[in-house]
Amino acid sequence: MESKVKSATWALERGVSVVICNGMEDKAISGIIKGKRIGTFFTDAKDVEPSIESVAIRAREGSRTLLSLAPDKRADIIFTLADLLSKRQKDISKANKQDIEIAQLNGLSGPLLSRLALTPNKVQSLVAGLRHMAAESHENVGRVLRKTKVADGMELNQITVPIGVLLVIFESRPDCLPQVASLAISTANGLLLKGGKEASHSNQCLMNLVSEALDVHDATSAVSLVSSREQVSDLLQLNNYVDLVIPRGSKELVQTIQCQSKGIPVLGHSEGICHVYVDKDCDPSMALKIVRDSKCDYPAACNAMETLLLHRSIVHTPFFEDLCNMLKSEKVEIYAGPKLSKILTFGPPLAKSMKIEYGSLECAIEIVDSFEEAVAHIHEYGSGHTDVIVTENVTTAQQFLNTVDSACVFHNCSSRFADGYRFGLGAEVGISTTRIHARGPVGVERSEERRVGKECRSRWSPYH
Repeated sequence: MESKVKSATWALERGVSVVICNGMEDKAISGIIKGKRIGTFFTDAKDVEPSIESVAIRAREGSRTLLSLAPDKRADIIFTLADLLSKRQKDISKANKQDIEIAQLNGLSGPLLSRLALTPNKVQSLVAGLRHMAAESHENVGRVLRKTKVADGMELNQITVPIGVLLVIFESRPDCLPQVASLAISTANGLLLKGGKEASHSNQCLMNLVSEALDVHDATSAVSLVSSREQVSDLLQLNNYVDLVIPRGSKELVQTIQCQSKGIPVLGHSEGICHVYVDKDCDPSMALKIVRDSKCDYPAACNAMETLLLHRSIVHTPFFEDLCNMLKSEKVEIYAGPKLSKILTFGPPLAKSMKIEYGSLECAIEIVDSFEEAVAHIHEYGSGHTDVIVTENVTTAQQFLNTVDSACVFHNCSSRFADGYRFGLGAEVGISTTRIHARGPVGVERSEERRVGKECRSRWSPYH
C-alpha cells in the first residue's frame, strides 16, 4: 500500500489526480469513471464537486430528514418558498431575462421561448399553487388509507409513505422547479432535478430559493440541482439510490431516459396530441369558446389541442365558417386532414400527418362521419393524453367518456383543464400516460407509496 501512496503522491506533484482501488473488485474501473465512491481519491484540486453518487445518497438522507419533521414544519418550508418567490421577483426576472436573451440569440423556437418565460402572472400562479399545496399537505405522509382486522388482536393498516428519491428531468420550464420541489417536500421525498441548459440562470436562481426555504428546518440536502447530462446518465445507473425517474419534455427525451435507465422505473408521457371532437349536437357558442381556449390559451403546453375533429354535418354551415374565422383571427395556422381536404375546393394545406404535436399556433382539422369514427381516429392518432367531446347529447357524451382510452377525457371542457393546479392538486410533478401506478396529472397523492403493515415493512401499490 505504501508504494501505491508514493505513486499517487508522485502523480499529484505533476498535476495528475489518482484513485487507488482494489483491482479485483468487479467493474471497478467503469464504476470509478461513472463517479461511484470506490477506493481512495487523491487530488490537490481546491474545489472538487461531490460525486453524483454522494449527491444521491444525500438526497436519501434528506428524504429521511423531511420524514422526521412534523407535517406543519414541511408545510412551513413550502410557505416560506412561496413567500420567497413573491419577494424575489426582481431577481427571478433578471435571471430569466438572461436565459431568454441567450435563447433568442441561439434561435430557440417560439413554443420553447414561451415555456422558458417566467412572467409575473406565471410566478403569481405558482405562488398560489404552492400555498394551496402547503395548506393541504398535513396528512400527505402517514395517512391511514385502510384498516383491516386480520384476527383477534391483529389489525393491518395501509398508510402513505414517501417513495424515496425522485429524479425529475424537465425542459425549458423553470417554473417546474419550485413546483416539483414543493411536491417532494410535502411528501418527504428526496429530489434530484435536471433542468434544460436554456434555463440555467433561472433554474439556479429558483434552486437558491428552494435551498433557503429548506434551510429553515435543516433539510437542504433533500433537494439538489444536477448540472450536466453526464450526471443524469450516471444517476440512471444508480438503482440503489434513485427510486423513480420522471422526465418532463419531448417524446424523444422520455424515450432516451427509458432506454438509459437501468432498473429504475420511469414515469412519463408521450406527445401531447390532444383532440377536441365537436359533435353534431353541440352548442355552437360553447364549442367556439372551448376550441379557442384549448388551442390559443397556451399553445406550447402539452395539453393544448392539436387536432380538431368535426362531425361531417357541421361542414358547410355558418358555424364552420365562424370556427375557421375565429382560428384565423387568433393567427392559428390550419392544416386540413385528408377527408376535409377532399371536400374543400379552396382550403388550407394538407396536414403532413394526423399525428403531430405542433406546440404552437397551428392545428389540424379533420371531419368524421360519426361518433364511432371520432373515437377510432383518437385511438389511432392520439397519444393518450387528453381528449374532449363538445356535445349537448348526454348519451353520446357518456359513451365518449367511457370509450376513449386516454389519461384525461372531458365533456364540454377545454383540454387545458388537464392540469394539476386546476385539478386542485396544488401543482403537478408531470402528466403520465402510463398505465401503472399513476395516470393523468401526478400530484401529491401519486408521489407517495402505500405501505401495509403491523410490525412489518411490506409495501403495496394499489390501483388509483
